[in-house]
Amino acid sequence: MSEANLNYTTDFVSVRDRVSPQEWKTRVELAACYRLVDSFGMTDLIYNHITARIPGTEHLLINLYGLLYKEITASSLVKIDLEGNIVWKPETDYGINRSGYVIHSAIHEARPDVSCIIHTHTRAGMAVASQKNGLLPLTQTSIRFVDHLAYHAYEGPAIDLAERERLAHDLGPHDAMILRNHGLLTCGATIAQAFNTMYQLEMSCRGQIDAMAGGGELMLPSQEVLQRTAHLYQPGTRRPYGVLEWHALMRLLKVQEQPPGFPPHDS
Repeated sequence: MSEANLNYTTDFVSVRDRVSPQEWKTRVELAACYRLVDSFGMTDLIYNHITARIPGTEHLLINLYGLLYKEITASSLVKIDLEGNIVWKPETDYGINRSGYVIHSAIHEARPDVSCIIHTHTRAGMAVASQKNGLLPLTQTSIRFVDHLAYHAYEGPAIDLAERERLAHDLGPHDAMILRNHGLLTCGATIAQAFNTMYQLEMSCRGQIDAMAGGGELMLPSQEVLQRTAHLYQPGTRRPYGVLEWHALMRLLKVQEQPPGFPPHDS
């Protein structure tokens, strides 16, 4: 088939009446998450993924490979199994990026407590991922990750299935990980929590790069303050991650200009 005859549509028929209420809710929230990542400047053209587990199943939702994050709707998401096999996708010639899914499949399989995983290649994230000391506890935002941040050594593009075990092992019980020389990854029990953690990790990286670029001597709090602050910012210490923020973020998306098929509607 010639390039001219390929069906690269972004006009997708709503699947709301063909899926369970739980799946539809997950689709809407995941599509909104993609839009938020775009809105806050954390995208890399058509690359990277955000995946979410459909409640009560072993199926996941993932983006079509070829859409910008701001184009993704609830009905454009692809349903796959834990091995990355397509269970259902819209009628389009767009597929999924199987090689990129290696990272997500490793974590979803090893961590049944995780509902959502976000992976990014932001400028600040890649910069900190390339620094030997990684993320420094320079700001209140970054201090929340003290003793709650994992690292995974770069092994080249994530296409080797054997890397999955090492990815899951390095992440361990944490909800945030820096992929050395690569980018950032967060996960969570909910889509809202995973997004909140990614936002905080991204802001931490931006703050670090800005502070280092200023050229002045950097100041670190005492170890006692670091430990206490990190504890206070863990989910469940005071309140869950992302709940209050998520409602506000949904309002933000609703007031922005919306193209047809925006997540809160029927497609």
